[in-house]
Amino acid sequence: MRMLARLSRRFATATALGALLCGALFADPLATAAAAAPAAAANPTVTVPPAGSHGFPFLAAAEDLGSFGYTESEYFISGTATSYAKSGLWTSDGRWNVRASGTADYKSRLLVRRPADPAKFNGTVVVEWLNVSGQLDLSPDYWFERDELLREGYAWVGVSAQAVGVNGGLGAIKGLKGWDPARYGSLVHPGDAFAYDIFSQAGQALRTPNGPNPLGGLPVRTLLADGESQSAGFMTTYVNAVQPLAKVYDGFMVHSNSAIASPISGVLADTLLMPNPSRIRTDLAVPTFVVLTETDVPGAATARQPDTGSVVHWELAGTAHGDQWAYDLGEATVQKSAGSAAPSADCAAGSAPFNDGPGHWAMNSALRHLATWARGGARPPSSQSLSTVLRDPATGLATGGVRLPDITVPTRTLTGSRDTTGSGVFCGLYGARDAWNGDADVWDRHDDGDPSDPYFPATAEPVLSWLYPTHADYVSKVRAAAQTSVDAGYLLPEDATAIVGAAQESGIGG
Repeated sequence: MRMLARLSRRFATATALGALLCGALFADPLATAAAAAPAAAANPTVTVPPAGSHGFPFLAAAEDLGSFGYTESEYFISGTATSYAKSGLWTSDGRWNVRASGTADYKSRLLVRRPADPAKFNGTVVVEWLNVSGQLDLSPDYWFERDELLREGYAWVGVSAQAVGVNGGLGAIKGLKGWDPARYGSLVHPGDAFAYDIFSQAGQALRTPNGPNPLGGLPVRTLLADGESQSAGFMTTYVNAVQPLAKVYDGFMVHSNSAIASPISGVLADTLLMPNPSRIRTDLAVPTFVVLTETDVPGAATARQPDTGSVVHWELAGTAHGDQWAYDLGEATVQKSAGSAAPSADCAAGSAPFNDGPGHWAMNSALRHLATWARGGARPPSSQSLSTVLRDPATGLATGGVRLPDITVPTRTLTGSRDTTGSGVFCGLYGARDAWNGDADVWDRHDDGDPSDPYFPATAEPVLSWLYPTHADYVSKVRAAAQTSVDAGYLLPEDATAIVGAAQESGIGG
């Protein structure tokens, strides 16, 4: 094994991406308000929105949810939200105290997907803090977890928690209000200092609705909070500072956060005042599951902490912050609402395609583990630390971490980083893949743009027929690797079946 350090362009890209993931805090006006006393989350008023000019909610699913036995609806929540300020010294242990610093009126929305048949509901609601890094509402973890959500009967609720999603920011679409004034013109967001309490009140509206029931009367057994990327930074701060007061959620999924949590003030510049690193507090009665992709590890590694009875971390080899799976699932939905104004990866022509690795398989397993754990079941297994620097020189794959069959029985290089020369700011989030085809691709130049071999001296790509002399040999190895991952708790049995089926249908081997 040799030390393969990423070149400076990739390091600069990772640094820039860290800033990008906080970038949704731009252009966020803060309301001036009187101080209020800290309290458990208030119960907002729930109403039904008007039809509007589009006739459907922003981010309405493009796929036929009815074919899965699901319905989609939207509700408004309104009330008075509280903002918070630091109380006492905040340190890296995450045991952060806050005081109420103000109140302001608000009105936001919930996008709800739930089983149409109450008998199909499994009792767990996943409440996703919608991501606004692209300057509009997106639901990355719905796309990563979609198979598990729909097959197992979860309800999913997307919350427009942040001001950019409602009021607009730097993008062409000026928030929900600009996209459809007839539907969303009455919404009010006073700024991201109030986003934490708005998210708490969204959970209260699902537990004890004051108005129409967003879940159609489904009995809530477990309420899980979920945030990916920029939203995971807010989720970290929510876990550490707000959950001890609000006590609304039964568990937390923190997917792809960085080492520094989002500021409680909602002001981007205050990120500099946050503890670095910002770890997850370990004294809560509810669990927190932190999942990092290969893209995230360089910017999050300093916040590593031992797993405990309430905090578990996974680091996923061969995965990316965004990937082909999430892109393909979400693209039609984003295009339905945003059209040409949708955020674009904008990767340079002739560069390697997106990572199409096992991130979604791991997220399916993580979600099921968290739901079980939050109900008093077993804690998920721990994972090894992932190294994005020490890589297998033959395959270009990272070492350590959770290693699913795509990595242990590899057929291509999968990486969480990529050369972004000539590309847009979002391109680096999607990692890269490189088929092993005798260096036949235009990017196979043994430089920083070559995922399988970005360094001199040149190393030839592995030859699949040598690795797997027969098709039966390949399928047998995939089956064994899938069972190993299931036994270890990193892969669900139904996903192992799908992985083995794909191997059987492939032409790999011989």
